[in-house]
Amino acid sequence: QPTRVDSFLFPPDKIEMAGEHFDVVVVGAGISGIAAAHHLKTRCPNLSFVVLERRKNFGGTWDLFKYPGIRSDSDMFTMGFEHRPWGSPKLIAPAGDIMAYLKQTIEEGGLDKYIRFHKNVATAEWSSSQARWSLRCQDGSSFTCNFMYGCTGYFEHDKPFEPKFPGSERFKGTIIHPQKWPEDLDYSGKRVAVIGSGATAITLVPSMAGKAKHVTMVQRSPTWILPVPNYDITAGSALEDGVALEEMHRRVRERRAEEM
Repeated sequence: QPTRVDSFLFPPDKIEMAGEHFDVVVVGAGISGIAAAHHLKTRCPNLSFVVLERRKNFGGTWDLFKYPGIRSDSDMFTMGFEHRPWGSPKLIAPAGDIMAYLKQTIEEGGLDKYIRFHKNVATAEWSSSQARWSLRCQDGSSFTCNFMYGCTGYFEHDKPFEPKFPGSERFKGTIIHPQKWPEDLDYSGKRVAVIGSGATAITLVPSMAGKAKHVTMVQRSPTWILPVPNYDITAGSALEDGVALEEMHRRVRERRAEEM
């Protein structure tokens, strides 16, 4: 029987070979999928490849989540691409800036022609005798490849983890999971409780505080919170001096390594 891509069960050798064939199929057009496409195009020009993205847009996490204040929780000189360095001294970037950065990377690298949207890979089968993967999408299309590169991330887009709280059915207010945040939600003047103190909560609480009547973080374990300037002095100086982005990126990364 076919299996979901995230379990990779190796079925019998005889499988039906149908659909388009590529040397490589990349699953997912988020940051890692875009990076994979770049390296395949530049380092393996003789190989054919395609990027299959289940959603209508690239960006993965940064296009999916819409909660207030969504931003990177790693500095952009670490999270960004080496082949297209982050071009701002801003260390922590909002989702909109990250999406613009990814869009420019795709356009400048000519990667858009390799991405197929609305291609939700439902099953993947391997044939040892033919040394090929056979992939089928929910829309009925199918692909075969010699190498499948999984760049799907670790979020379950359709069913995020939602712990059950006894008595929640009696709560008369609104319960929202950040992954399902309504873009038109008006929480002005509301009393809000944010459960958890991870990266999402650290973003949500200060972002909501300006409009909500009161915001309370409910946490199991204390978290250390420190103010961090959202500006990299090395990058800012390099940009003022007209230094190339590649050199700016090298200087920032070199300084970071010395600090560690």
